[in-house]
Amino acid sequence: MLLTIRSLTKTFPGTTALDAVDFDLAAGEIHALLGENGAGKSTLIKCLTGAYSRDKGEIRLEDCPISPRSTSKAQELGIATVFQEVNLLPNLTVAQNLTFGREPTRFGMVDTRAQRRQAEAMLEGYAMDIDVSRNLSDYSVAVRQIIAIARAVALSGKVLILDEPTASLDAREVETLFDVVRGLRDRGLGIIFVSHFLDQVFALTDRVTVLRNGRKVASERTCDLDRIRLIEHMLGHALEEEVVKHGKTHVSAGRKPELLRFRNYGRRGHIEPFELSIARGEVLGLAGLLGSGRTESAELLFGVVEAQGGTARDESGPFDLSSPRAAIAAGFGYAPEERKEDGIVADLSVRENIALALQARRGWFRRLSKSEQTRLAQDYIARLDIRTSGPEQAVGELSGGNQQKVVLARWLAMNPRFLILDEPTRGIDVGAHAEILRLIQQMTADGMSVLIISSELDELIAISDRVIVVRDRQHVAELTGQEISSDTIVRAIAAPEAEGQDIGEEAA
Repeated sequence: MLLTIRSLTKTFPGTTALDAVDFDLAAGEIHALLGENGAGKSTLIKCLTGAYSRDKGEIRLEDCPISPRSTSKAQELGIATVFQEVNLLPNLTVAQNLTFGREPTRFGMVDTRAQRRQAEAMLEGYAMDIDVSRNLSDYSVAVRQIIAIARAVALSGKVLILDEPTASLDAREVETLFDVVRGLRDRGLGIIFVSHFLDQVFALTDRVTVLRNGRKVASERTCDLDRIRLIEHMLGHALEEEVVKHGKTHVSAGRKPELLRFRNYGRRGHIEPFELSIARGEVLGLAGLLGSGRTESAELLFGVVEAQGGTARDESGPFDLSSPRAAIAAGFGYAPEERKEDGIVADLSVRENIALALQARRGWFRRLSKSEQTRLAQDYIARLDIRTSGPEQAVGELSGGNQQKVVLARWLAMNPRFLILDEPTRGIDVGAHAEILRLIQQMTADGMSVLIISSELDELIAISDRVIVVRDRQHVAELTGQEISSDTIVRAIAAPEAEGQDIGEEAA
C-alpha cells in the first residue's frame, strides 16, 4: 500500500472527531472518502496533511511511519491537497503560480524565460494549450483547478487529495478534470477524492470509504456498490426500518390552511426553481445528502441568497424576501447549520444572543430593557437546559451543543410564523434532543410552521407532516402520510433523475 492509516483518533473538547479510523490508499488508485457533515472527513485530511496532530494511531507512507507537523512538511513527504476554492494567486501569472517559492533565478533575479519553460514543462500531459505568461484570473475555474493540481503534483507527487474539486464546475469542465485525474492515476499517484456528488464518485473512483460520526462504517470497491447501499452507509439507515416514532402515525389528515406559497423560486447555480407550499402549523422536512441543495433552499427562503425569479406569497399577497432583514420583518426565523460562523456572536453574552432576533424585529426604537432580556434568557436557559453559569456568560465560552441551543432559543423568543431549522439537534445531548423535538411539536400546535433540515432520518420521520427530497440542487420528490419512511426517502435520494418524481406514487 502507498498509504496506510491505522486506528487514527482525534478528539476535541466534548467530541471525538475520529474514533480509531483505518484507511488505505494504493498507488494508481482513486479512493473516494465520503460522509455527511461531522463525519470526520476534514479531520482525517487535516491529520494526514499536518494541519492537526493526531492523538492516537499510525500513518505510514510507502511503509515508513510519518508524522507531518505542517502542510509544508506533508508536501515534502509527498502529500498535497487541492481544495474547492483554488488556493492560488489570481493576480499573478500562471507561470508565477506554478513556480511560486521555487522560482529559477539568474544573477539574483527571477529568470522569467526559465520560469515560463519550467511552467510549460509542469503542464505537459495535462492537455492544456494556455499562455503561462497570462494572469491566472484570465482563465476559467476549471483551468485553475488543473493548474492547482499540476502544482500540487510537482510539489509532492505521491498522494493527491482532491477536496470537493468539482463543486463550481459544469458537466463539460468536470469531464475535463476527470480526464486529468485518470491520467494521474495511470501515472501511479494515489488520489483521495472527497465529493458529495455520487454520480461523480461512481464515474471516477476505484474504491469508497464512508465515515459516519467519526468512525469508518464501510470500505468497498466502487463497482461492488449500488447507490442505495452507499446512501444507507452515509445516513446510517437500512431500508425497511420502523417509521412510526414518538407517536407520529403519518396518517393523512385534512389539509391545514396554507400559510406560504413559493412559485418558480430559485437561483441559477444555487438551487433549481421549485414550487413549494407550506401550511399553517405544518412541519415540513427537507431530506437529502450533504450538498444536495438542502441548505441552499433554506438560504433562498430566508433571503440569505436572493431569488432570481418566482414569487413568495402569503394570505395577504406577494411579499419581499430579498434579504434576511426582510425575512425577519415577514416573521421568518432561521437557525443555520454552521452556528459558530453564522449563528452565535461569540463575544456577546447568552442574554444578548437570545435577545438579538426579537430586538431586530421590534426595531431599535423599541428596545428591550436589560431586565426583559434577562427574564427571556432565563426562561430559555431553563426550557432548553442550556449549560451556562448564567445569562451574562459569553456564548463563545459554551460548548458547541449549548451554543446550538442558544441559537435555537433566539428564534423561539421571536415567536416567528415560519421557522427554518438546519440540523437543529446536531451536537445536542439525548435529553435536549427530545426536548427540542417536543418544543417543535408544541410550536406547530400553536400555529407556527417549521421547515426542518436533518441528516437524521429518524428525526425527519418522527416529526414531519411532509418530506421534500432534494438531490443535485433540485426538489425531486414530495412524500406525505404513509410514504414517509426511510425506504422511500433513501430511494428518492438514490433514484435516477427521471424516476425521482414517481417515488411517492410508488410508495402509496
